[in-house]
Amino acid sequence: MLRITTSPRPDWRTAVESKGLLFHSLDDQPYWDESAYFLFEANEIDAVEKATYQLNEMCLAAVERVIVDGRLGELDIPQRFHRFVAESWERDEHTIYGRFDLAFDGNGPPKLLEYNADTPTSLLEAAVIQWYWMQDLLQGRNDRDVFDQFNSLHERLLGAWTRIRRERSRRVVFAVLDDSIEDVMTVAYLRDTAMQAGLSTETLAVSQIGWDARRGTFTDLAERPIDLLFKLYPWEWMLREEFAQFLPGAKTRWLEPPWKMVLSNKAILPILWEMFPKSPYLLRASFDPIGGDHVVKPFYSREGANVAVVRDGQTVAQTDGDYADGPQIYQEYHPLWTEDGRHAVIGSWIVNGYACGLGVREDEGPVTRNTSRFHPHLFRGNRYAKPPVIRAQTA
Repeated sequence: MLRITTSPRPDWRTAVESKGLLFHSLDDQPYWDESAYFLFEANEIDAVEKATYQLNEMCLAAVERVIVDGRLGELDIPQRFHRFVAESWERDEHTIYGRFDLAFDGNGPPKLLEYNADTPTSLLEAAVIQWYWMQDLLQGRNDRDVFDQFNSLHERLLGAWTRIRRERSRRVVFAVLDDSIEDVMTVAYLRDTAMQAGLSTETLAVSQIGWDARRGTFTDLAERPIDLLFKLYPWEWMLREEFAQFLPGAKTRWLEPPWKMVLSNKAILPILWEMFPKSPYLLRASFDPIGGDHVVKPFYSREGANVAVVRDGQTVAQTDGDYADGPQIYQEYHPLWTEDGRHAVIGSWIVNGYACGLGVREDEGPVTRNTSRFHPHLFRGNRYAKPPVIRAQTA
């Protein structure tokens, strides 16, 4: 796993904007950063893929354990929604996607940091933007067949929506917070893949979703019933909304389904460790302080908020946020890939049950935030092939 410095394409802003990445910069600094990419060997990609499949199997087993043993309360899920979650699991309701965040530097097995199981973003970057970057980077090279990208996200998304159309519904409504350009464009991409799979679609702001008590269903702006609704809006926020009282009895079904709130909660990490303490992919985790070098994470922390890294008894890194007063877990510290003060996390995607892509986020600190940069990646099948680069443009 190498970080290869290269020059951005001269027209990189236009190139990524043409594919929908309108949030490529933050405060005049690139969020999408193609001044470097990560180069993996084929066996390293195999290791990430294998870990992703095994982690997914363990997570599904953990959902079963939590529901059967009546442990939803341990995850801070209100009692009145326990049956709602359990019924979703018992119906085997569809899931589209999720992203495992892994610590991995090419040495030893990847380690699970957390599972973004409900509302993962960085999808457009991973599925589309880095793919077209690769095409430009390798253009004209005689050895381009030596290099590839772990990325079949688009094809797997089409397969997921085709399954939805065949087994569940021919219409999907998408809901998003319309004040976040990242969320809006992520949903726009997901909606586009659904349309390519033959589904009828519509997009609403979360605030535009209506409720029809007589019909027992959520509705769109035309008061049509919503049978299936994809929401890029966290379940823990949903449960706090005024309309939450209608969720358990509604005819509307959800993507991601209610059972995914078990896995999007960091309280799942101690439960996974309890169930699979010998797994090479898990870090020791507990609801109680564990001692040694560790990381403190709130159950519902998002984008690295309110995370503390403790080493040798001292807090060496801490982030602010809105989750300081909530319940938290303790997870064994494991170093990220590090070079010249940079830290990188692997985001490994699973879509419709398939491990099918990855993205790399990089930061100067050990906690990945929403401002951390996204770098593209390649892998090579011949370790002696020279890494491709774009040279700086001169006037």
